[in-house]
Amino acid sequence: MVARWLGRAVVVLVAGLIGLILLAPGVAVADEETAEPSAEPTSSETPEDEQTADPGQEATEESDEVVVEGSGFLVTLIDESDKSGGEAGTPIPEVTLSVFECPELATDGTCPERGDELGTEVTNSEGQVFFSLERGRYVLALDEGTLPDGIELDDNTSAELGQTLRLSAPTNMVFPIGTSAVESASFGEELSTNVVSGLKFGLIIALAALGLNLIFGTTGLTNFAHGELLTFGAAVTLGFNLIGIPVIAAAALGLICSCLFGYLQDRGIWRPLRHRGSGLIAMMIVSIGFGILLRYLFQYFMGGSRRPYSEYTAQQRKDYGIVELADKEIAIILISIALLALVGAMLMGTRLGKAMRAVSDNPSLAASSGMRVDGVISAAWVLGAGLTGMSGVLMGIQNQVVFDMGFKLLLIIFAAATLGGLGTIWGAMVGAIIVGLVVEVAPLFGMPTSIKQASALAILILILLIRPQGILGRRERVG
Repeated sequence: MVARWLGRAVVVLVAGLIGLILLAPGVAVADEETAEPSAEPTSSETPEDEQTADPGQEATEESDEVVVEGSGFLVTLIDESDKSGGEAGTPIPEVTLSVFECPELATDGTCPERGDELGTEVTNSEGQVFFSLERGRYVLALDEGTLPDGIELDDNTSAELGQTLRLSAPTNMVFPIGTSAVESASFGEELSTNVVSGLKFGLIIALAALGLNLIFGTTGLTNFAHGELLTFGAAVTLGFNLIGIPVIAAAALGLICSCLFGYLQDRGIWRPLRHRGSGLIAMMIVSIGFGILLRYLFQYFMGGSRRPYSEYTAQQRKDYGIVELADKEIAIILISIALLALVGAMLMGTRLGKAMRAVSDNPSLAASSGMRVDGVISAAWVLGAGLTGMSGVLMGIQNQVVFDMGFKLLLIIFAAATLGGLGTIWGAMVGAIIVGLVVEVAPLFGMPTSIKQASALAILILILLIRPQGILGRRERVG
């Protein structure tokens, strides 16, 4: 029976992911026009008898493709004033760029004092140039006198672009020029944009908050390692993606691995502690230590820098009337809604959901009636870890993957779960949506962007003073 429950849980989660992808096939890969330039070495020499153009392309007698070898900066010069219909802009050829050593970069990316000049190159027909460099800090300078007629830098664009080269591999840089000053948007436009951003953020958090509530509802454990379940899903998906597996397939594998990780975590740590009679306080302290261990293991294997999924490094937003959204943002919203609906329906209308509610109400009575409590708790760990891992995958698609991303979101997840009603299904969703909206809309009313997440915690305190059990809190912990 336990195996059947676990199987159903995994099947529902995977089916939800695949079903939503079928509804949004356009987000499988980023537009070719918006993808970053490939860093693979290319040859600039082509035998004369083999210079055959592909359909729709012109054959040239001599290729001017940039040869990329070793570490350095692969720079693309883009005229963003020529954007139209969501396109990325027009590459600018024959512009002179120089690279200098930079003892220290300023916070705005400029170099207060230039060092030695290390090289000067001219962009090719694709607006690209490659500077072969070792690890260090550099500043890229553009010679404005070589810009084509009709293209010039505006007041918001600097002729310098500074960056630190950390890795022993090519680093892509896009130098946007020719941009025009953007008029300030109206309050209504900003509000609609932030509301959609808040909804998207809230739905991502709702997956992790629902996972937290499932585990708390059946075990009573306040799991401070829950944020690392989110990072685990994102990191595993990134690992599959880096070996050449497309993001969608990698996300499905990451989801399965997250479910398995939740099951193994319960069997290896939490079930033995429960059988030994460990108290919830002691188990909570164990979860704190386990979370720290996982976080630094992620840092050891991933490093401290942000890592993007290969197919979502750049996507232009499209105009949908009152808001602009990229394809990946639409996919995030649809996938989150589908998974929340599928899991909510399963928990409310299946034997597994009824079993979880019974265990959360009275574990002893459930066991005396013949129910295998340990099996139900393992199923809750599988579902909870799977949902939280998928939350990490979607967050990685939106904001890239970093080793402590789950830790940074842990308090927000707790706030969402507690605000809606700790241990409830729909409370986690409602609380997460409220938290997401408050976090994203608060800057419009004077909240500094750097501390906008504190607004959600302030709302949490206010709600708990008025209604301690949360908005939808009731006696049942799950359901």
